[in-house]
Amino acid sequence: MKNINLFLTLLAVLVISSCQQCSAQNKKPLNNKTNMKEIITNHQFEVQKNEAEWKQILTPEQYAILRLKGTEKPFTSKFEDHYDGGTYTCGACGNPLFSSDGKFDSGCGWPSFYEALDSTKIVTQTDNNHGMSRIEIMCAKCGGHLGHVFNDGPKNKTGLRYCVNGASLGFKKK
Repeated sequence: MKNINLFLTLLAVLVISSCQQCSAQNKKPLNNKTNMKEIITNHQFEVQKNEAEWKQILTPEQYAILRLKGTEKPFTSKFEDHYDGGTYTCGACGNPLFSSDGKFDSGCGWPSFYEALDSTKIVTQTDNNHGMSRIEIMCAKCGGHLGHVFNDGPKNKTGLRYCVNGASLGFKKK
């Protein structure tokens, strides 16, 4: 049991470090030019379910990520190397979030996008967990945790990198 706990702890450190290393190139904070909607404390999500209802409709992995703000292992998502044309949606409520046109290979191990399909579909909040200060991205319709956004994306586009857990996504082909 000790070996399993040690392994899981080391794996968590590696995952967090990997995401942190991907953003280490550009540590400047994001600013208001990103057009992202900062969540406010009284924000009401359109889709309201209790935890038992979420557990019934989501897989255990989706529940751990979307509802408990977990992170999947890098390079394990079916969407990491997925480049079919279409729309990436929230895996919990189907809200359209990203276009395949905005997807790029960031090399960090998670699906990455340089822009949201519509900035009103995503809300953000400051995430100071794990000894880092990051900007968490969530589905504006159901509040599902998607990942984080960093300012180390393609400079010839928006300069942003939405680092998204593939398990938090669905996909609708064109």
